[in-house]
Amino acid sequence: MRSLPGHLTLGGCSLRYSDSLDAADADADAVVLLHGAGADHTMFRRQADALRLAGLRVVLVDLRGHGASRPNSTDLSPELLASDVERLIAHLGLGRVSLLGHSLGGNLAQELVRRSPERFRSLVVLDSTWNAGPLSFLERAGVRAAAPILQLIPARSLPKLMADASAVTATARAELTRTFSAMSKREFLAVWRATTQFVRPTPGYRTPVPTLLVRGASDTTGNISRAMPAWAAADGLTELVVAGAGHVVTLDAPDEVSAALVEFLGS
Repeated sequence: MRSLPGHLTLGGCSLRYSDSLDAADADADAVVLLHGAGADHTMFRRQADALRLAGLRVVLVDLRGHGASRPNSTDLSPELLASDVERLIAHLGLGRVSLLGHSLGGNLAQELVRRSPERFRSLVVLDSTWNAGPLSFLERAGVRAAAPILQLIPARSLPKLMADASAVTATARAELTRTFSAMSKREFLAVWRATTQFVRPTPGYRTPVPTLLVRGASDTTGNISRAMPAWAAADGLTELVVAGAGHVVTLDAPDEVSAALVEFLGS
């Protein structure tokens, strides 16, 4: 928890966070980084350093039920996760901020922008499906079947299986195995169920803030490889596809992702 010195007491948990605010640069644009399911803030370590060096105020957080923001005694839901981030932003007095989210964090960031677009400057979504996008019959069936399938996997095997499915480099897989192992199987399944509830197809909805989409070329998670390019085409967004990277693109290709984030958020 030393790397997340801040804490915000909420119903059911203490939300741990860090804020790079420098009193000499209090007016710097702020960006809040939201990690994926089963991970924690450390998946953004390299990107956070690059964004700080670019002059941005960087807020890292372990979402409820993850990392240092455990234990959590309240049932997870999209509404609760969104409320946590809104309360953190208010607690820090951030005003209009940029959101950067990976996987679950990307779903959460989309939901926050959808709820209150006027509060946000821009959006970056990494390796996450399109919340408002259409779903085929098979995709709907896959969402319903995912949790029961995960339930069948032995708890001792789940962290490595998830890590191997999420990354292509040995370093990234080792890091993810560590973070996934910090959660019990019951906790991970609760997070997974909450993640799927963010997906609400809404024909005609368009992303209301400047948005960058990023995914690993080898990301085979869910329908991301189909949904993200469809989202980019529908909303006229830039989609960066990173070669040699899987689902957790920040760990598989940290330098390329960092450079893209600095270019987009720094502008």
